[in-house]
Amino acid sequence: MNRFQLVHTTRYKYDAEVTTSYGRAHLIPADGDGQRRLAASLDINPFPSDLSDHTDYFGNSSTYFCVRQPHTELTVTARSVVEVDRVPVDLTPAVARTWEDVRDTVVRTPAIAEYRLPSPRLQPSPEVESFAAAIFTPARPLADAVPALMAAIYDSFEYKSGVTTVRTTLPQLLRKRQGVCQDFAHLAIGCLRSVGLAARYVSGYLETDPPPGQAKLQGADASHAWVSVYIDGAGWLDIDPTNNQFVDDRYLVAARGRDYSDVPPLKGVIVTDSRKSTMQVSVDVSRLA
Repeated sequence: MNRFQLVHTTRYKYDAEVTTSYGRAHLIPADGDGQRRLAASLDINPFPSDLSDHTDYFGNSSTYFCVRQPHTELTVTARSVVEVDRVPVDLTPAVARTWEDVRDTVVRTPAIAEYRLPSPRLQPSPEVESFAAAIFTPARPLADAVPALMAAIYDSFEYKSGVTTVRTTLPQLLRKRQGVCQDFAHLAIGCLRSVGLAARYVSGYLETDPPPGQAKLQGADASHAWVSVYIDGAGWLDIDPTNNQFVDDRYLVAARGRDYSDVPPLKGVIVTDSRKSTMQVSVDVSRLA
């Protein structure tokens, strides 16, 4: 069991005055499924005139805010304390079953059917189907296919920031062969759905270790993304293709959805004549004794 303190700060700066900012945040960590939220707060500066929390369609904590005070800078800081104690990954239910067996069972499970379907940022494509077909070969046990999918993405792509955006499509990613965790999570989901399995996008954080002999830097952590694949009899299995590993007690879940468009940490609309803006994001995940 691990206990973490999480601080996620987003700062926007504008070159002209903003009269109104409307925002929606998914910054309060999830509570449940091996994760316990002990404390959480969201600080917004300037202070919003409207602020409300609710649980969204996918069961995530979501916060709406509206700042009507004129401003040239907006800062949103989420602070949380989270305890993580996950059950170790058990692939036993999938060892004797082919991925086709699991697919056919998923078809008969209406509650998760939407996670088999295309979503706003994940549309079917021949390129994704071809990548998946090399892994999900006929009658392959699911317990072999899922780790093989993680390894294929990890081995075939270079982690490099700045070469993709939130609008990069999977065919574009497959041509670039470079991207970040969001891209790799989307590719894994696209592959799983292309063969009829149910998969969802997970937004959160990962405790990172500093290089040997170096101190951990404040703000050096970043938002992370990974994938859940549904196995009847076992539930949702979380995998991290970016690091080629199963999710363990170092991962903190913020929100879950069909793809990134359902659970961005922060999105919104501003009313302004500003033509230029900058955004800075700082994330720090600290293990508590």
